[in-house]
Amino acid sequence: MDVLLSIKPEFAEKILGEEKRYEFRKTRFSDPSTVDTVFMYASAPVQKIVGSFTLNGIAEGTPAELWRDYGPDSGITDRSRFMDYFEGAETGYAIEVSDVHRLSNPIDPQEQVKNFRPPVSFQYIRDEHQDLFTGQAAESGSD
Repeated sequence: MDVLLSIKPEFAEKILGEEKRYEFRKTRFSDPSTVDTVFMYASAPVQKIVGSFTLNGIAEGTPAELWRDYGPDSGITDRSRFMDYFEGAETGYAIEVSDVHRLSNPIDPQEQVKNFRPPVSFQYIRDEHQDLFTGQAAESGSD
């Protein structure tokens, strides 16, 4: 199963440039072992699917533990910004990123999917939208 992950353009670019090796979330996928490819939807102002990566694992911990263990690979230099994201959350998740691919032609889902709604955090890619992504990871060039 594939996933569409909404991500700020700044962090999508850091993942594509392999500067950011972990993506942080307050919620995790229901069954990470079933996730094949994670497609990145760069939120406003980009609003396009810009690349993909393979999920290499998910670590769980308190925000302080995640910062301690993964902060240097987070793409974030300001600890307070990291902690602000997790404000009110007792647990967080660090998604380990591997096998990153930049799409040579980013996908504008608004043009290709009727009534497309970008995910708030992430969404599973259902059969009716699978053709939008078929072959994209294989055809994209890596950085």
